[in-house]
Amino acid sequence: MTTEPRRTVERNNARTRWLHAAVYTTVLVLLLTGWWLTLGQEGRPSPLSSLTGWSDAELHTAIGWVFAGIALLGMVVGWRAARTLLTDSVRFRRSDLHWLVRWPRAVVTGRFARHEGHFDPGQRVANLVLVVLLLSLVVTGIGLWTVSGGPVFVWFNRLHRWATYLVTPVIAGHILIASGVLPGYRGVWRAMHLGGRLRRRDAARVWPAWLERKDDDARRPPER
Repeated sequence: MTTEPRRTVERNNARTRWLHAAVYTTVLVLLLTGWWLTLGQEGRPSPLSSLTGWSDAELHTAIGWVFAGIALLGMVVGWRAARTLLTDSVRFRRSDLHWLVRWPRAVVTGRFARHEGHFDPGQRVANLVLVVLLLSLVVTGIGLWTVSGGPVFVWFNRLHRWATYLVTPVIAGHILIASGVLPGYRGVWRAMHLGGRLRRRDAARVWPAWLERKDDDARRPPER
């Protein structure tokens, strides 16, 4: 007797979703306060500053430490997920070039070329860029906190600003794609929200090989 597969499939478990929520909440606060300070508004409280009663510089520093702690906790507690993220993100196949060539049109049509990864090739590139830039922001942020002045401070500040300039459009692009506004990515927002379950047809469109492996694991009898 065979059972028909459910209409939805779990992409991310609760721990992954909560970690993701903590990361994007802190990163968005850091972007808001960081850009506020970068644009020379230090003497004028941002909405967040007015709401909390902290200056934007104090908020930026405090949330920066919170983000660093969350990242460290995620690597320790969720080391398996971190390993999957890194190992799959650095693995590229020749067929991924075909996916990347077709991607601009597929964003609209939903007809993505097949790929074999846990993440699609675009996600893998974005993952690597985000890891490098966010790590740079943490390291230079700690450097700015520990050094009070001099040429080292100037370099930390310069690198921190440039990492901010580079990471902002990457995060904006991630939000645009993950929101499901683009036709090709419609429904993918459910992977990180509402139980982490998305429709099977959406999973098959964006992550076909992952869905096949998921189904194979579900059909495999449990080990005794």
